[in-house]
Amino acid sequence: MIKPTAVIGDCQLFLGDCLDIMPHLPKVDAVITSPPYDNLREYGKSFSWDFEGTAQHIKKIIKPGGVCVWVVGDQVKEGSETGSSFFQALYFKEIGMNIHDTMIYWKYAFPFPDKTRYAQVFEYMFILSLGKPKTTNIIKVPTKVHNRVKSSSRQRNADGTTTPMKSAMGKAERNLENIWIYDVGFMKSAKDSYVFDHPAIFPEQLAQDHVYSWTNKNETILDPFMGSGTTGVACVKLGRKFIGIEIEEKYFDIACKRIEEAYKQPDMFIEETKKAEQVGLDLASND
Repeated sequence: MIKPTAVIGDCQLFLGDCLDIMPHLPKVDAVITSPPYDNLREYGKSFSWDFEGTAQHIKKIIKPGGVCVWVVGDQVKEGSETGSSFFQALYFKEIGMNIHDTMIYWKYAFPFPDKTRYAQVFEYMFILSLGKPKTTNIIKVPTKVHNRVKSSSRQRNADGTTTPMKSAMGKAERNLENIWIYDVGFMKSAKDSYVFDHPAIFPEQLAQDHVYSWTNKNETILDPFMGSGTTGVACVKLGRKFIGIEIEEKYFDIACKRIEEAYKQPDMFIEETKKAEQVGLDLASND
């Protein structure tokens, strides 16, 4: 076993390259991460990362039934999207993991768009599982409030006939859609200004929603590209154990500070329940 650089509560934090550290770690229940894809941001040190090697180590470290949440987007080069996100998802499938769900992280903000394409507002969130996911705490939304699945809704069968949607008929709630909307930007993705010294944080709520969805209390989650520690903060708030790896010392220090502060704020711990109004923006208000 390799010793962590810092231990804060149930969080073990490692400063270094994830390819060097992951082979020495115990198996985990889930991986929730956003890799340094397509050079869309500058992360301090100049380094390249081995995607295929990382993917292979992730498969080895996840327990049977565990998932990897892979938040990723594509860069536009010479007028064309790279397609790296698709390549990466299919590579995970090639080495034996399932693409359990292809989800969309819709940013409720966007940069000024290129004149030749529509405004880019989303990234992919691939849910990759090692076998059938052992935990699926699916977030529910009110059926009637969203007014998208009514009691009279029907589904079309392969032969062209239709039958009532048994999963929705007469029920007050249904599963949330796989497009999640979050307000992003300065003091929106996170509540502390120093966190934005990292160039590419994802929303705290996004991390919390995935931690809740795919794991249970006291289980262990790994983020091999920890960055500013967003996944770790979500683990603290939801009572999970966390292992984080970060190669850049400046961002490692930010993550340590955030996680320490999360433990000092017991009023921020989240009860083990999820309703529609707790997921990103209040989607019901958009109906």
